[in-house]
Amino acid sequence: MAQHVYTKDALLLKADNICLKYGDKQILSDVNFEIHNIQRPNMSQGQVVSLIGRSGVGKTQLFKILAGLIKPTSGTVTIDEDQHVVRPGEVGIIPQNYILFNHRTIYQNLKIGLDFSGQKVSDEQEKSIIEDYASKFGLSEHLKKYPMQLSGGQRQRVSIIQQVLTGNKFILLDEPFSGLDILMVDKVIDLLIQVSTINEFNTLIIVSHDIENALALSDTAYILANKEGVAGATVTETIDLIQLGFAWDRDIRQSAHFQELVAQIKFKI
Repeated sequence: MAQHVYTKDALLLKADNICLKYGDKQILSDVNFEIHNIQRPNMSQGQVVSLIGRSGVGKTQLFKILAGLIKPTSGTVTIDEDQHVVRPGEVGIIPQNYILFNHRTIYQNLKIGLDFSGQKVSDEQEKSIIEDYASKFGLSEHLKKYPMQLSGGQRQRVSIIQQVLTGNKFILLDEPFSGLDILMVDKVIDLLIQVSTINEFNTLIIVSHDIENALALSDTAYILANKEGVAGATVTETIDLIQLGFAWDRDIRQSAHFQELVAQIKFKI
């Protein structure tokens, strides 16, 4: 297993005792985890974290809390080096249905992301930036098309680029591997690796029940599950994939030791 030189420095995101209750039903109970800036020599190394749990455990609600879209019953989510409470719009979100404006072209959808960033650029610079990202992610020939003319995988790429263009360093992805075949999963993994390393502070948070693919992409994973005798789901385990030698290895899914870890987690959730 590969060994890597790295440090974990500034605290970028903290979920502190998150609880969520609807009426008498406890959905989440004392969810705690932290994401720190990973630094590797001579590299731009972003963070990729997975929140893994079975369907119905409360992942979607936690997704919305992390994005600042709903408030927890108690607890806080704080982000950035000043650790302020997250506000709606500060965290990019990529839901399963890839929300795009169907009446606008792909170019126009990407322009919306760039406009949202507040960057003051000329029309020529804007065109150059959008075309550069489209080229990097294999979308150059689709810029004049509309979302409904694209495949699901292509729309997903547009959604991801749109969020990158907004300038949000935090991007939440809800089940990014859902409904994709093996070849497309590999392309999405490559895409997300590329996005995570564009900027040192880019931080992807993958909310998924797809254990194998989420772990293969992540440096850290948190297991969201129910503890016996405790109402509501919580983080039951933290998996440091860097220390295990499983992080930053494009071919890690072929490792027998990695597959053993996947099997162990399947049993636990």
